[in-house]
Amino acid sequence: QIQRALRSLSIPLERLHVMKGHMMEDMCKGLSRQTHAQAKVRMLPTYICSTPNGTEKGSFLVVELCQNQVRILLVTLYGDGNMSPHMMYKIFDMPEGIMQGEGEALFDFIAQCVSQFLAETISSESREITNLPLGFVFPFSCRQTQLDKAELLSWSKGFSCSGVVGKDVVQLLQSAINKQEMGASGTDSNWLSSWRGWKSSQFTPGQLCHVEVVAVMNDTVGTMMTCSMEGRPCEVAMVADKGSNCCFMAEAYLVEITDETSGRMCVNTEWGCFGDDGILNDIFTPYDEHVDEESSSPGEKRFEKMVGSLYLGEIVRHALIALTAEKALFTGTDISVLKEKGVFTMHHVLDIINNEDGITEVKRILEALGLQPSERDCGRVQQICRAVMGRAATLHATGLAAILSYMCQTREMETLMVNVGVEGELYSGYRRFEEILLSVSRLLAPECMATFLPSRDGSGRGAAMVTAVALRLAAQRREVNEVLAPLRLSHADLEKVQALMREEMERGLCKETNPTASVRMLPTYVSHTPDGTERGDFLALDLGGTNFRVLVVRVTEEGISMASEIYVIPVAIMQGTGEMLFDHIIDCIIDFQMKQNLVTQMLPLGFTFSFPCQQVGLDKALLLTWTKGFSASGCVGQDVVQLLRDAAQRKQHLGMHVVALVNDTVGTMIACGYDDPKCEIGLIVGTGTNACYMEEMRNVGTVEGDQGRMCINMEWGAFGDNGCLDHIFTHFDKVVDETTINPGKQRFEKLISGMYLGEIVRQILMVMVERQLLFQGRPCPKLQTRNIFQTKFLSTIELSNGLALGQIRAILNELELDASFEDSMLMREVCQAVSLRAAQLCAAGLAAVVEKMRENRGLDQLAVTVGVDGTLYKLHPCFSDNLQKTLKDLAPNCNVTFLLSEDGSGKGAALVAAVADRAANAMQ
Repeated sequence: QIQRALRSLSIPLERLHVMKGHMMEDMCKGLSRQTHAQAKVRMLPTYICSTPNGTEKGSFLVVELCQNQVRILLVTLYGDGNMSPHMMYKIFDMPEGIMQGEGEALFDFIAQCVSQFLAETISSESREITNLPLGFVFPFSCRQTQLDKAELLSWSKGFSCSGVVGKDVVQLLQSAINKQEMGASGTDSNWLSSWRGWKSSQFTPGQLCHVEVVAVMNDTVGTMMTCSMEGRPCEVAMVADKGSNCCFMAEAYLVEITDETSGRMCVNTEWGCFGDDGILNDIFTPYDEHVDEESSSPGEKRFEKMVGSLYLGEIVRHALIALTAEKALFTGTDISVLKEKGVFTMHHVLDIINNEDGITEVKRILEALGLQPSERDCGRVQQICRAVMGRAATLHATGLAAILSYMCQTREMETLMVNVGVEGELYSGYRRFEEILLSVSRLLAPECMATFLPSRDGSGRGAAMVTAVALRLAAQRREVNEVLAPLRLSHADLEKVQALMREEMERGLCKETNPTASVRMLPTYVSHTPDGTERGDFLALDLGGTNFRVLVVRVTEEGISMASEIYVIPVAIMQGTGEMLFDHIIDCIIDFQMKQNLVTQMLPLGFTFSFPCQQVGLDKALLLTWTKGFSASGCVGQDVVQLLRDAAQRKQHLGMHVVALVNDTVGTMIACGYDDPKCEIGLIVGTGTNACYMEEMRNVGTVEGDQGRMCINMEWGAFGDNGCLDHIFTHFDKVVDETTINPGKQRFEKLISGMYLGEIVRQILMVMVERQLLFQGRPCPKLQTRNIFQTKFLSTIELSNGLALGQIRAILNELELDASFEDSMLMREVCQAVSLRAAQLCAAGLAAVVEKMRENRGLDQLAVTVGVDGTLYKLHPCFSDNLQKTLKDLAPNCNVTFLLSEDGSGKGAALVAAVADRAANAMQ
């Protein structure tokens, strides 16, 4: 019988693995918005999003509600790494019966304890302390919706005060404190005299300084924060006491029942209810069943009833009763004393298993209870006690292993190293508890390395830390908001940008005002978009740098196919004569046509020429200046299409006919127009930014003719060069602008495009460091280097599903930055602010375009497609969504679809040639 009892209290390793898996599943259910209500592991958010960093300073009051007492503490921190906090405290015994009385009485009593404590503690020299923030340790199950707002779900641990369940306990305490501050202590204490054993004269009336409840937490969270001091970050805490619970720092985006999506948040698991759905029935022994039935909440908190010190003595008592009935214990003796609930306590169990004097001490303990044990009885009782305690420690380890593995998985780490704060009667009283906790959790979660930190001062010191961290974060938040405020644009700001863009567009289209307009609105002489009837082979030449491409695009009924080759332009040719350059280009075109067996055909060619030009016809454009390292002589001021034709004539090459010259933005619109006939806008958001769209000819004052439409190359990167956007230019933008090769030029582009966003972020980060908001103000020499913060870093840091920590660490290592998790979160916020503004400004410009098109056409609703290209739009995780959302807000009467371009400068140029060829054939 003894062996059978011991086996029932021993859980095989395989079953522990299964249990760990079930707990992880229930944790996920508790975090999910859809399944939270059904989960037994409640996973309650605490709204604590940071642990101490050692800079906290000030005086903080703590109220800790204990089993039969109220503990009041005053903790002073000095910003020295929290190595030497000064603490004063006093414990007040609760009057008998108050735990089952009215809720108002309980909170009034707590407020009077605070008043008494302050009257005794704050010396006359310290009367300048007029405001004290308070942290409230409330060790009961609550639904928390803010750091300072928590509704009680249910009482436990012998409390059953009326009028509290469903109420905000912070508000109840604050109201009671406010009554004290108003000098009502003399009248409000009258009710206390009705409690047996309480004398109101115990209190010295004292006027409170203003006390504000800043944070509420349970004892588990307080333990985690207590153990986070002295330079040891602690992200998990476990309380193994009368009740049992665990909390940990979870990835905030996984806590779906809150609106927080960045950083981490401490989650209070409330794992005591694990198993209430029957998942633990197979390991629930008959002894556990008896304890559960006799409890005040049968069927609830079944896991806690197997591990909490409030219940372990009872489990042992029922095991002894059962074994006596089976004649395995106390044969022939009277055990009626064991029939009394509560007679066998946790202290008895600990004394029995911790003694090193053999069974002599066990015999003394049992005899003191009124039992008459034999030597064999003493040995067997000791075995049962050890089994019950060992099982409790093992189950704690299994729950902990589930949490550690979950943290490791959700942080995408191969190995997790973490500090675990531990507190409670079971941990401190059972000598083998930590040993079992370590060995079993290591078996169940071998990928996790946990270091256990005993809590030295209970949860009270931790509550002061929660309060201190909350105030530090609030002060930091105010400063961060102050730094980032100029980048945060309101709806009205964006409407103003939209209106200014519209004004500049009108000025650019008007012949008289075009020369002074910042948005040039250049005519492209592209008058049609693809209609799907284009057929044939078309060449494209894409010249924009040291490499150039030659393509052939075959347009058939089945669709488009392409072949291309990249050719190199040697530096000597780039910087030689114009004839040398264009002869080289023709040689490459001939080589390509020979490889493609196209030499015998006269093919239309579309030419993408990515240098500043004044276009005076579809196939005529005057080069304004060379850029990108080119300086070929005899080209500036000349028609580049004619230069290409002249070279073909010199080479006697008749296999091509240049019909159109376009830029990449127009090519993007045309390339997408082949797939969607409604595509009448082109947008580039990459290293630079630009837009084009189909304008009514009657509005294009710079070109003769009123019939039909023409694609306008806006060159909107220069929007604001005339000063009209000065009101949204921040200090950071001005610094970036001043350090570019073209100060005061392309100002709109410098707010939006990928070439500049990383540099804007770097400027903001330097200010954050200077104001000690980042890296605790430590100098970061590498951050002083221009362009060290690449725009691609924004995409990595802003990944929408939380932080890809490995990639973030790689970036920080590259920048030689020693960043905490909170630093990473703040860097992410800066990146988000910069990229969001870029997307919003781009949307404001686009809103001006689509609204003008809608009004041009006299439509109530415009349906149009934007062909879009560029690395920022394509690769940044949030840019496209932010742009589209803002555009919808600014132009609600326009239904805009976005279509990604595959190859605007290649395929698009060929299709411009195809459209021009179709139009020419139609005219013939």
